[in-house]
Amino acid sequence: MNRKELNPESSPQAAYGAHLRKLREGSGWTQQEVADRVEYASSHMSAVETGRKSPTLRLSRRLDRVFGISERGGSFERMWRDLKQGSLLEGFPEYVGYEARAVEIRLYNIGIIPGLLQAPEYAKVLAESAVRRGSITAEQGSERVQFLAERQAALARDRPPMVFVTMDESCIRRPIGGPAVMKRQLERLIAFAELPNTVLQVAPFEIGERRTFDLPVNILTLPDRSVICYAESQAQGHLEREGTSVISMLTEYHQLQAEALSQAASVALINQLRKGTP
Repeated sequence: MNRKELNPESSPQAAYGAHLRKLREGSGWTQQEVADRVEYASSHMSAVETGRKSPTLRLSRRLDRVFGISERGGSFERMWRDLKQGSLLEGFPEYVGYEARAVEIRLYNIGIIPGLLQAPEYAKVLAESAVRRGSITAEQGSERVQFLAERQAALARDRPPMVFVTMDESCIRRPIGGPAVMKRQLERLIAFAELPNTVLQVAPFEIGERRTFDLPVNILTLPDRSVICYAESQAQGHLEREGTSVISMLTEYHQLQAEALSQAASVALINQLRKGTP
C-alpha cells in the first residue's frame, strides 16, 4: 500500500493532515473507521490527511469529539483557525469558535447584510467580487462561501442562541447582485425575523448622529454570561474579552436598538422593498 509521506513544516494544511494521521494511527484506526465516526466519506478523509483537500470547521469539530480533544490542547478546530488566517481577517477565526457556543449574539452592520443572515446567492456575489478585485484568490473566495454556510449551520442546534440583529438601512437598500439576488436576500431576512429566537431591527437613515457605531460590531454572551466583542475595519479584526470597553459597546448597542425601528416596522420596510424588486 502506497503511503504518502507528510512534512508538517511545509504548510498548515500538511500539519493538519500529519496531526490527523498521528492520532488516527495512535488510536489503531483505519481511515475508514475514522470516516465512519465523523460521518464523512473515506476518500474525503484520505484527501484531508494527505493535504489534498482543505478541512472544514464542521469536520474539525467532529474530529475533536471523536478523539476527545479539548479546545486548549492542540485541537483540530484551533489548527483549522490557523489554516484559515490567510483568507479571513485576523481575529475572526478565533471569534467564530466563541460564536458557535454563544447563548446570545448581537450583530450590527453597515452596507452589507450580516454574514449569518446572508442568502447563498448574496454571499457568492460578494466573494466573486472580492476575487475580481484581486483581494483574494478564487480558492479563498470558495472557502469564504463554504465557511459562511458552516457558521450558519452551527447555529441550527437543539438550543439555538438568541440572535439580535440591528442593520443600518444601507444594508437593505444597497443593491448586491441584481434584483433576483436582492429579492431572495430580503425574503431570507423576513424568514429570519419569524424565528422564535431572533430579533431583527433596521436603524433608519434619519437617526443621523444618534447612530452609535460607524463600523460593524459583533457582541457575544457566552454560557458563563461573560461578554466578548469583535469589531473590524477594512483590513483587520479585533477580538476583545470582557472589560470596560466591551461593557461600553454593549451599552451603545442597547442605545442603538432604542433608536432603531421596531421589528414589525423593520419587516414592513423590508417587505416594501421586496415587493418593489422585480
